[in-house]
Amino acid sequence: MASSPRRTVVCSVLPLLLLLAGAARAAGNFYQDVDITWGDGRGKIGGGGDVLTLSLDRASGSGFQSKNQYLYGRFDMQIKLVPGDSAGTVATFYLSSQGSAHDEIDFEFLGNASGQPYTVHTNVYSQGKGGREQQFRMWFDPTADFHTYSVVWNPTHILFYVDGTPIREHRNREAATGVAYPRSQAMRVYASVWDAEEWATQGGRVRTDWSRAPFVASYKGFAASGCASQDAAACARSNGAWMYQELDATALDRLQWVQKNYMIYNYCTDTWRFKDGAPPECATK
Repeated sequence: MASSPRRTVVCSVLPLLLLLAGAARAAGNFYQDVDITWGDGRGKIGGGGDVLTLSLDRASGSGFQSKNQYLYGRFDMQIKLVPGDSAGTVATFYLSSQGSAHDEIDFEFLGNASGQPYTVHTNVYSQGKGGREQQFRMWFDPTADFHTYSVVWNPTHILFYVDGTPIREHRNREAATGVAYPRSQAMRVYASVWDAEEWATQGGRVRTDWSRAPFVASYKGFAASGCASQDAAACARSNGAWMYQELDATALDRLQWVQKNYMIYNYCTDTWRFKDGAPPECATK
């Protein structure tokens, strides 16, 4: 997709004043902004709506979803991950549409044994096809305090940030490669904590210690600025600052620093999976 002549370049620490005409902004209160959709009481809102905790035990995990759907926008969540021995657990923050040909933009946080680092797993689905994983360690302890995880989604870029530092850029290369890009399906924001001991920690070799349950992750500071219309054409004309965000030279330097020092997996370089060559979108990145 061609760049808009109105495109503006944003710096590595992005402003939060994102809302102009044609966009909807979440009020920052979980009572107003989300529905707890599963978990039989394991998801709990506290602090007058400021904090939401999700817990996992052997019987069930828990999760919530935004009341609004969005087609393009910026989405921020502060998360404090499950502390201690979190092996086999997964906490999530992601966007998704519905159906077998759904689009999806993922942050997943894969737990580990005590003293071992979390894996931050990212993925992008378009038209039901994923497999575009990049994984990272963090340069801090994500269980000691809240940290901000952000997604910017617009017609040309999907950007993943941690505390304002870009960790991943996924560009719209559909015209050049034929690889579909999420651009027509509205998505809700979701979060969950669930049991993935079959694969989450060291490929399933380290299992969950259920004697440590419940495993609790905490969420706060949810902010969603995006087009909440169901009209894809109208959303494509949105004027929110997030519609024109891309990385400037400073932000690209930070992205390269993260990927050099903290990336532990990149599907584009996985020659075992892709023996006949990398997927077509990788060749143009």
